[in-house]
Amino acid sequence: MGLSANQLAAARAREFVCAALHGWTAALADGHGGEASATDAAPDTGAASAPVPVPEEIEGLVDDAVLLVSELVTNAVMYAGTDIDVICRLERNPATRVGVVVEVVDRHPSRGVRGGVDTRHGEPGYGLQLVNALSESWGVTYRRAEKRVWFRLEVVESRTPATVPAFSEPGGDARSRDAGPPAHPAQAHGYAPEWADRGGPSFLAETSELLAGQLDEAMVTALAAQMLVPRLADWCGIWLSTPGRGLQLSRVWHADEQRIAPLREELERIPPPAALRTGGTPWPWPESAGADRAGGSAFAFPLAVRDTDQGVLLLGRAGQPHMTDTVVRMVQDVARRVAQAVFTARQYTRQRRISAALQRRQLPAALATIAGVDTAIVYEPHGEGQTVGGDFYDIFPMGEDHWCFLLGDVQGKDPEAMSVTGLARHLVRLLAREGHGVESVLGRLNVAMAEESAEAFALGAELTGSRFLSLLYGELTVDPGVAGARCTVASAGHPPPLHLFADGRVEPASEPQMLLGIDEGAEFRAGTFDLAPGETLLCVTDGVTERRCGNWQLDDNDGLADVLRQGMGLGAKALAEHVRRAAHDFGVGPLEDDLSVLVLQAVAGDSCERRTWTSTWADKA
Repeated sequence: MGLSANQLAAARAREFVCAALHGWTAALADGHGGEASATDAAPDTGAASAPVPVPEEIEGLVDDAVLLVSELVTNAVMYAGTDIDVICRLERNPATRVGVVVEVVDRHPSRGVRGGVDTRHGEPGYGLQLVNALSESWGVTYRRAEKRVWFRLEVVESRTPATVPAFSEPGGDARSRDAGPPAHPAQAHGYAPEWADRGGPSFLAETSELLAGQLDEAMVTALAAQMLVPRLADWCGIWLSTPGRGLQLSRVWHADEQRIAPLREELERIPPPAALRTGGTPWPWPESAGADRAGGSAFAFPLAVRDTDQGVLLLGRAGQPHMTDTVVRMVQDVARRVAQAVFTARQYTRQRRISAALQRRQLPAALATIAGVDTAIVYEPHGEGQTVGGDFYDIFPMGEDHWCFLLGDVQGKDPEAMSVTGLARHLVRLLAREGHGVESVLGRLNVAMAEESAEAFALGAELTGSRFLSLLYGELTVDPGVAGARCTVASAGHPPPLHLFADGRVEPASEPQMLLGIDEGAEFRAGTFDLAPGETLLCVTDGVTERRCGNWQLDDNDGLADVLRQGMGLGAKALAEHVRRAAHDFGVGPLEDDLSVLVLQAVAGDSCERRTWTSTWADKA
């Protein structure tokens, strides 16, 4: 049978050999002898022909032949890459031993055939080790224009449905079917059946590709279990080591899904030792794994990487197959890949938890409620998976009827910028509580930032550059007997806050000034005004004002003032959402910077309940 060297070659070769052997089985049942050719594989028996029962000995031969021809054709496709011929013939000798010879021919005779115990040399596949384990004999014939790899399988031919012809085992007596269950063909040759590697030459490569990039340990074990069953085992169990709790059963999988739940219950009762060091350690066969009275073989493998124990892998297969050194090494390779994937997922989870814990400290856990003023915060960090970026905000009380608020932006969006946000926010709180006013707080923070930049430059400017900070900082004073609030605010390199009056006018509430951290001697000035009932103070970061649409920015031609004016009559929460949505709708792509909106809205004494509303969009993403 001629085949092209593509991904369908192995499947077609399996179909061809399977059809040929089943056709010969029918001929043997009719008493025909002699040799058969591949053309006799599927004789036309007519529509009314009844299926011929396949003796167990022949069925085992069919399974092995299909497996081995698949291995050889796959190797020919991968390493030769030429057209392939598959030849299958039936042979019989006077001792009534039935043999099947399969040949795989390619047109690349210069490419050697890989074989032996350990000759992978970094390439995928196991060469002819599987052929050597299952076949009665095999070999390679080199010709000038082709290479021919062949193997022979033998079984004992059955004469009647009731009795298997006698055969002699080394050192034993002739046996028949009546003496017990039929022997595996390997046992007829005097050795135990082997745990064949049915994973194929690309199994390890598939394992690495499938597990690569998986950052959830539960997903790693789920993928590994379904990859191993049924290609290498009938069932598997995966335990993972947990600090303080020992081994915990993470995943159980069985080819028969109805057995998964009882198998899990049984495996949970008897976990493997945590200090397992040797791969291929025999393990008692669980009753719930099936296989009836015949039982099966189970082996445990440690999941270890970088001198750390990640868990234990347990594989089981029905019957009593012997796990060869080749299969042990292959499963150990799989176990190492699973262990590495689990280790990587745990490292990622640990780092993410640390990052989340540190990020939570950068922003206030809660914002103060200001009497007579409704407040709203919208915060949307730019970095994927981050809860904190370079923007930061705060509202905190400074005694009775006095509050402070701030909105800042650190240069950059990396973790270094995030670390500066926490430093600046806590330093502002400390200075304010020591009695410093708005101008003094900005001046002292400017000195601190300039000194920090100088120290960073001295340590290595190529690794840690200067960090500049823009900050809008203000104070609100509320007189219990007077509606509204007295506001003092200053902007250091920050987009100026916008004051929306009750008649619809919009004016900047402060003058632009120098960024913090550039000039240690810079001085800052604050402005004071009344925020009357119905009036609003809008504070944003440059993620809003510099939102782009082509060559235009949102704040060009007082665009932000127009957005604020369009939201007149909205409450603080609705207005903050209105500004956020306007920024998103202005551009066609995703945000390129952190986005922060702070709204302070003075209300009449009996008009509504005073409240503070915060929306952190990182938590909603």
